Amino acid sequence: MIPLIEFKDLYKLYPMGDTVVHAVDGISMTINEGEFVAIVGQSGSGKSTCMNIIGCLDVPTHGSYYLGGKDVSQMNDNELAEIRNKMIGFVFQQYNLLAKLNVVENVEVSMMYAGMHKAERRARALEVLERVGLSDKLKNLPKQLSGGQQQRVSIARALAGKPKLLLCDEPTGALDSKTGKEVLELLKEIHSEGNTVLLITHDNAIAAKADRIIRLEDGKVIYDGPAKSAPKMISVEDGGDA
Repeated sequence: MIPLIEFKDLYKLYPMGDTVVHAVDGISMTINEGEFVAIVGQSGSGKSTCMNIIGCLDVPTHGSYYLGGKDVSQMNDNELAEIRNKMIGFVFQQYNLLAKLNVVENVEVSMMYAGMHKAERRARALEVLERVGLSDKLKNLPKQLSGGQQQRVSIARALAGKPKLLLCDEPTGALDSKTGKEVLELLKEIHSEGNTVLLITHDNAIAAKADRIIRLEDGKVIYDGPAKSAPKMISVEDGGDA
C-alpha cells in the first residue's frame, strides 16, 4: 500500500546569521490513508514547519515528500496550489471565514476555485453543513455564530472537496474547553467514517485523542507510536508554535 504521506530523510534549514537552524532535521515517516494522527511538540520543535510542508505551503530544503505517491518536494507554486486544492482540507485555529459571506457561501468558496458548477457546489455545501450540525444556520454570517459553530463551518469547508487529508492546525486553540471537546469529538466521528485526520498541536490532551502520536523535539521525531502508549513521552509541558 502506498502511504498517503511519506517523508524521506527530510530537512528544512533556515540561515540565521552565521548559523543554520534545522527546523526539520532528517525526518523519515509515513502516514497511511484512514489514520488519525497527532503531531505534537513544544515551541521550536518543528511541528509547524512539518505542517507547512505536509500542507504544500512550503517545500523541504533537502529530502523528499510524497503525497499520495506523488513527489511534491520540487513542485512549483502553481503545482502546489493544485495539490492543496484537490487533496487537502485545512482547518485553522482562527477559522479564516469570510466575514461578508454567509455560512453556505463560505463553504462553497473552495469548490468555486476548483471549478465546480454552482448547483453541485450548493448541494455539496448543504450536505457537509448537515454533517457538522449546521443545517439551520445556512444564512448566518460568521459574526452571528459562536466560536464552536465557526469552527464547524471551517470543518465543513475543509470536507467539501472530499480531500484525501484533513489537516487541522490547533483546531481547538481559540475555543473554551467544553466547545473544544465537542469539536474533537466531531473530528473523531469524521475519522471513523474513513477520513484521514492529522492534528498539529502543542496540547498533550488534544494529541491523546488521536490514535497515533508523532512527537517532535528540535526538528527530530522522538516518539512515533500509539497514543495510549505515549504518556511518558508527552508528559512535559508544551506551548506555542514551532
